[in-house]
Amino acid sequence: MTDSHSPYDSPEWKAPESPVWAARRRAAESARKMIENLVICTASEDTLNQLADQLEAAADKLAETLLTKGRFDGSGIKARTFNDRGYELGPVEGRSNPLAAPLTTWIDKKGVHGRANMGWRYEGPPHTVHGGHVAALFDQFLGVGQKITGTPGVTGELTVRYHKLTPLNTDLELFGWLEESKGRKIIMSAEIRANGVVTASCKGLFIRLSQESVEKIHKQTM
Repeated sequence: MTDSHSPYDSPEWKAPESPVWAARRRAAESARKMIENLVICTASEDTLNQLADQLEAAADKLAETLLTKGRFDGSGIKARTFNDRGYELGPVEGRSNPLAAPLTTWIDKKGVHGRANMGWRYEGPPHTVHGGHVAALFDQFLGVGQKITGTPGVTGELTVRYHKLTPLNTDLELFGWLEESKGRKIIMSAEIRANGVVTASCKGLFIRLSQESVEKIHKQTM
């Protein structure tokens, strides 16, 4: 059963909370494109130095707006819920985080579904996804997927098996399911497929937090 307010109920992206969040998504996507092109470009020394000057100036401009004590204020930046915050700023799937992979996750009655297409900035062995990024995809994917239990927890253990090299610039399909939910333990499994072939599989153990811990986290993010 999924939360009716969860941004992970559909493969379609949830609309931004406000024009500010829409602008953050646009800026993050531009940054991702910049990183991808920087990795594979053949630009000259002069061009790269000019680019560095522009990026440094842009970084300095953003530095003038840094958060106070790491918290958001009420000027259209703050998301409504903890789920929304992760959906926008999570380091693996956040729509407004330039570090995030092009991963989309959603939950239905059959299980947890995902899709991704990893570009050159994620390369490990030639033309394939770095194993660390494969593991990060699984951690995020199953971390979202455990919401089907109604009381998700934090990662306790992640075991990844690499069956084949996962190709870059290829549509990847992810599917996950609940193995067991008992006491504080949630066990989830998942696979990544490329062109119908399993390239990696994973089993994750997640530990439910106490209500006191959950309330403490929520207070820290308010």
